[in-house]
Order: sequence, then structure tokens, then C-alpha cells
Amino acid sequence: MNGPMRRMARLVFLGFGLLLGALTWFQVLGADGYRSDPRNVRTAINISGKERGLIVTGDGTVLARSDPDPNDPQAYLRVYPEGPTFAHVAGYTSRLVGEAGLEEAYRNELRSRRDLTISDVIAALFGRDLRPENLLVTIDAELQRAAVAALDGQRGAVVAIEPSTGAVLAYVSSPSYDPNTFLGPSAVANRQTVLDDPNEPIRDRAGTELYPPGSVFKAVVAASAVESGIAGPETTFEDPVVYELPGSTATIGNADGGPCGDGVEVTLQAALVRSCNTIFAALSVRLGATAIGETASSFGFDRTLDFPWALAESTFPASALADDPAALAQSGIGERDVRVTPLQMALVAAAIANSGEVPQPYIVSQVFDADANAREVTEPRLIGRAMSPATAVVLQQMMERVVTSGTGQAASITGVRVAGKTGTALPEPGRPDVWFIGFAPVDAPQIAIAVMLEDGGPLGESGTGGSVAAPIAGTLMERYLVRGDAG
Repeated sequence: MNGPMRRMARLVFLGFGLLLGALTWFQVLGADGYRSDPRNVRTAINISGKERGLIVTGDGTVLARSDPDPNDPQAYLRVYPEGPTFAHVAGYTSRLVGEAGLEEAYRNELRSRRDLTISDVIAALFGRDLRPENLLVTIDAELQRAAVAALDGQRGAVVAIEPSTGAVLAYVSSPSYDPNTFLGPSAVANRQTVLDDPNEPIRDRAGTELYPPGSVFKAVVAASAVESGIAGPETTFEDPVVYELPGSTATIGNADGGPCGDGVEVTLQAALVRSCNTIFAALSVRLGATAIGETASSFGFDRTLDFPWALAESTFPASALADDPAALAQSGIGERDVRVTPLQMALVAAAIANSGEVPQPYIVSQVFDADANAREVTEPRLIGRAMSPATAVVLQQMMERVVTSGTGQAASITGVRVAGKTGTALPEPGRPDVWFIGFAPVDAPQIAIAVMLEDGGPLGESGTGGSVAAPIAGTLMERYLVRGDAG
């Protein structure tokens, strides 16, 4: 055989090898991915008739299950017993409108493997259980229901986290929708009705929507100041009626239009307790954008958080603010271009409660098989450290004063030490987004929480974090702690 023919033969054999490898990949190794891809029409047709695993809370509350179809013994109907209460957590799976939430994120674990595809046959030969697996979630069902009731259909969100572990105790976006209506022949029309609702119940306000944080961001600035040694609780500042923005004729004033204290000087502690814009604007400029940005980043800002579904990325645009002190002063009080999710602000509260360590949030504690054996168990881990334990103690004490004698008094709980921070952000145009972040008990934190309501909540333009969000947070923390003590 001459040289050209040998080269041609090698090319032919190489082509056959590549073809065989590709066929093996698509038919065996890649089969699961293609089968579960929502763009696969065959999958869309079959998905509603297949058995899927349970999604359940620790107290046995079922969020999703598959019931036998009374009209077809070979098929199953997906059911969401809690309806709107857990819609943004459980999500939905529908042959007509796709998937969302845990149903989408854990589609491979939840689906049955009894399809007798090549990959399933191979799995069976290796002894794998072909029955669907199940999810145990960290959500506290009673706290979730209480948060839904407290928001009462208003546009807003509640996220609660166990500070020491990162386990998500409540994840509520309001208003919500009923995922059961996304099943069956009317699914497309029903989903379109939800999409057309002016209150936008399909939006996940807890983790995928961004808001200006207002004064709850002052907790981040205070942490940066204390950690860097720039200021402590008793550090004093000049107390003007307004703060004049550098290089501008504009000013920043306090909510009541007056000075923070006596008009002469005021401490950082008092400024946080009274939520004084003038002091924190000046402090932000003194700290600089880089220092605040580094602290914000250590809390989880400007990074992608690991979670079952894609979260919006909370941002503090440090590089853009480095040479613009006027914009930095505005950003230091949680306005201008600072944007956060309620989940991120719950993490800020959790980190302060957890001696400065930022827990990695998680919502699935176990994946377990049909015989209730745990196949995967989530181990608590950390995102990192936002501040030293000593700084965390200082922030805990300062935030406790906010609740005992400052703007957050409506979050107080009889017999329990509560720490927190209020916020009222004023987007332009529009009514305020009102906030409260906090944790309790201060001496042994069990719950950290973020509450946010759009448009001032039920009080509209006159709503503030202290008047609207703080009482909701206090009620929910008390309910969780009292029940825990009783248990």
C-alpha cells in the first residue's frame, strides 16, 4: 500500500472512531442530559406521566408529590399540596410550560429511571435503584406559612437563615401563584394569566430580584469602619443638619430634617441607632470605596452564590465609586447604584450573628432514596469571613441598641435580646422599599432574617423600615424561637 492510500485509510478509521465515540456519548453517557432537557419535545410529552420523588420538609410537610392518575394506571399526576405557600421553592414541572425551582434544579434526582433507556439499563446492571429519589428541604413549614400570612399578599419578601449553618428556614416571595394551575391542559393559559398579573407573582423577590437596600446597608459600612479601625462605637463625628456632597451643590439630610444629635457632635453608635444619613455619608467618604467594597464582597456581594437556582448578584460598584466621592456618600447609605437581594441581606445579618463568618446558604439538606436512606447530605460550610469575632461583637451590641432604643424597636421580643437594622430606600421615581434585617437571641443566635416590602408596604409613602418591616421580623422571630423553646 502506497503512502497516500495509507493516509486515506487512517483518516477513514479515525472518522469511524469519532463516529462510534459520538454515538456512544449521545446514546449512553449523554442520554440523561438530552432526556431531561426541557427543549426535548419527547420529554415534554412524557414528563407529566412519570413518577417523581417527594419534596418534603423536616416536619413531614409535603411540597410536591406524584399521585397515580385515576384514569391511567401507568401514569402519575404531580401535585403541590401547599400551593402558593412554597411555589418559589418547590417550583413546578409541566410538559407545557417547563420547570422552575427545586423541580428544575433536581430534575435528575427526582425523576424515575424506569424508562428502559440504554443508560437506565446500564444503571440497573450496576445495581442502581431506578425509583425516583426525594428531597428533604431545610424550610421550617410553620415559619414559612407565618411569613406568607405576615406579608398578606403585599409585594415583598422574607428570608430567614440559621446563622451557624446557613440552612434557609424561610424563603417567601409575595404575592405568589399556585403551581398546580400550571399542570393539565390549561397550563399555558394559566401561566400567561400569572405573567400578565400587574403584581408580578411569578417574580422571585427573595433571591432573583434586586433592590436598593437603604439604611440596612449601614451595617456593612459600620462593619468596614470597625474592622479597619477607622471608627468605633464611641468615635465622634461633627453633627451638621445636612452633609454637603463633595464637588456638588447637593446635600444629604436625615429623615427628620434635623441633625443626628445635638448639632455639635454624635457617636457612631448613636448614628446607627438613629440611622443618620449625614454621619454615614461622611464615614463612607472617609473609608473609601475600596474598603467598603472589600467588606461588601466578604459578605457575598459581587459574586455568584451557590444555590439550586441562579440568584441575582448583589452589587456595590466600588471601582465606579473610587473617584466619585459624592456618589460614594450616596451609596454608603444604601442608595444610588447599590443593589441587593433579601437573601443577601439575610446573609449580612447571619454573618454578624455568627461571629463574622458568612455561612453558605442551602435549602436542600438531604437527597434520600425510596427506602428513606440518605444518599446525599449537605454539610454546612462557609462563604468566608466578613469580620473578626471582636468586630462582630461590636456590631451585635450596636445593632441590639437599634432595637432597644432606636429605629427598630418594633422588632423587640419580650424576654429575648434582639439585634437589627432598619432601612427605607427611596427609588426614583416611586414609593420607598422598606427593610429590616436582624437576628435573635443576641447571646445565642438561632435565626437571622431579612424582611423587605416594596412601595412602603400597607403604609405607602409614609411606610418605613421601622414601622412596616420591623414588626413583621419581630413577630416571625418570636414565633420561631418560642416554638423552638417549647419543643
